[in-house]
Amino acid sequence: MIAQDEQIRVTLPDGSVRQYPKGSTGLDIATQISEGLARNVLAAKVNGVVQDATRPIESDANVQLLTWNDPEGKATFWHSSAHLMAEALEALYPGVKLGIGPAVETGFYYDVDLGGQPFSQEDFKKLEDKMLELARQKQAFVRKPVSKPDAIAYFEEKADPYKLDLIDGLEDGSITFYTQGNFTDLCRGPHIPNTSFIKAAKIMNVAGAYWRGNEKNKQLTRIYGVTYPKQKELDEYLYLLEEAKKRDHRRLGKELDLFAFSEKVGAGLPLWLPKGTMLRERLENFLRKAQLRAGYSPVVTPHIGSKQLYVTSGHWEKYGEDSFQPIRTPDPNEEFLLKPMNCPHHCEIYKTRPRSYRDLPLRLAEFGTVYRYEQSGELHGLTRVRGFTQDDAHIFCRPDQVKEEFMKVIDLVLYVFKSLGFNDYSAQVSLRDPENKTKYIGSDDLWEKAESAIIEAAAEKGLPTVTELGEAAFYGPKLDFMVRDALGRRWQLGTIQVDYNLPNRFELEYIGADNQKHRPVMIHRAPFGSLERFIAILIENTGGNFPLWLSPDQIAILPISEKYEDYANELFFTLQEADIRGFVDLRDEKIGRKIRDAEVNKVPYMLIVGEKEAAEGLVSVRRKGQGDLGSLPVDEFIKTFQAEVKV
Repeated sequence: MIAQDEQIRVTLPDGSVRQYPKGSTGLDIATQISEGLARNVLAAKVNGVVQDATRPIESDANVQLLTWNDPEGKATFWHSSAHLMAEALEALYPGVKLGIGPAVETGFYYDVDLGGQPFSQEDFKKLEDKMLELARQKQAFVRKPVSKPDAIAYFEEKADPYKLDLIDGLEDGSITFYTQGNFTDLCRGPHIPNTSFIKAAKIMNVAGAYWRGNEKNKQLTRIYGVTYPKQKELDEYLYLLEEAKKRDHRRLGKELDLFAFSEKVGAGLPLWLPKGTMLRERLENFLRKAQLRAGYSPVVTPHIGSKQLYVTSGHWEKYGEDSFQPIRTPDPNEEFLLKPMNCPHHCEIYKTRPRSYRDLPLRLAEFGTVYRYEQSGELHGLTRVRGFTQDDAHIFCRPDQVKEEFMKVIDLVLYVFKSLGFNDYSAQVSLRDPENKTKYIGSDDLWEKAESAIIEAAAEKGLPTVTELGEAAFYGPKLDFMVRDALGRRWQLGTIQVDYNLPNRFELEYIGADNQKHRPVMIHRAPFGSLERFIAILIENTGGNFPLWLSPDQIAILPISEKYEDYANELFFTLQEADIRGFVDLRDEKIGRKIRDAEVNKVPYMLIVGEKEAAEGLVSVRRKGQGDLGSLPVDEFIKTFQAEVKV
């Protein structure tokens, strides 16, 4: 019989507490619960830290068993797949040197130095087959702590400069190797129990990547892959990927004449075309109305600011490398930056006059364009640009108002999501990394207050949340809203942040009821995040079939022949008076061609006019996706339209 002191107490996610022998693993616990669970466990989360399911648990702990259905289980699966791919590369390309191989949101990659050996799409199948051949060998992933001298000696023998560079930055006593089969890698883990879990593999892409992201370093080959525990699941993923290509906002943006890019203007700087500008302005006006109802005051600030402004705020220290370089003037004492953030400007607006506790909360809102120097290789359509407009607002409030104001912002974000059809969402509580506080500004006390305010507000609103350590902004924690689009992809959109630090750095004050000076608290919020990224996601979520109220062209008037052009133009002006947007197609084309073109251009309503319509004041209505709706008097169509378009 096992002695009581050799037992550990394990608390499971449902709150139940069970006893197991000391040194039991996550896999042991799963086996005792059910054989089916044990066959699916990929890793274990022990006291909040993900580790190997085969790693012993030596003391009382909270334990969550992770499967493919858990994001952290999936990440572990893909990290292990990166090791499997590296093993296959070593077998196929002797002498290959390995950089890093992390899991990413949709798979994994490995940066490798092939020593001049070619690798292209023609080689993908060969690599996939080798990975699956190795996976079938059911190789266990074995963790081994290694001293720094031994780690250096191992990779010196392999003549791998990239691993040696990584080891140089590690502390002795914190280094681990993982081995599966004949392959050993520098890695802190965790990993799945063995390679046999990997049943399907696909190499997705190959690209160049500078070592450590530094253009001065050697360019390596970055190989992207994805794996699944079942071939059927991989097939479904590849199908959705093809659907995503059809919805790619870069392709649809060009086809629908929404936006463009120009090399002469500069990479990552979008040009908004007339239809895209109409779409953008309607989004702005929608939020402006909601903000005015919620008590926000609009402000406008410059596109540049003194460098000293961002030194004061801390942005120069934390974001200086990601900003455009300072703008110098003939005055040697002057330096300006293209605005990377709106918040310092809003702090200065707050300081333009004395504030009383009766003035708070003060809610300042701006559609402010900011500029950040993203690496050229990271630019991607509208989702990653160098110049973008944030629907930014900053709420300056008393400490006793923080929770109430935070909850009102949650309401605003959810109103935006509902109005635009984003119904599948969750919230991420992004907190400071307790192991690396140097990335942040401000005292522990202020951080604890800010984090508590966010957690309590989200709980009172009943939001489904997950907590992520290390994802906070440098000046405060935040609540990030994650939405799933029509293809099941996860995007981070709206964000709300509580900030006790910038008011300190800018010495913001208000006179309290006690006639003493106090510091306000600052809440940063952006329901869209950035207009560019939001519109990109909206395009892909809708496939370019925007809600009627948002469509740049809501109607296309299609005269059957030139004899009815006068009636078509008269109808157009009548609809304009009713705030209905669109155009008259006066091309010398058959009506079938005009209808097809309007369908391709995602126009919601096509109004066909001929002899009967002109004689009786009617429109023949065709709705995209529904077909012909019959003929209606013009005023009846306007009523029908306005009932549908109401937000």
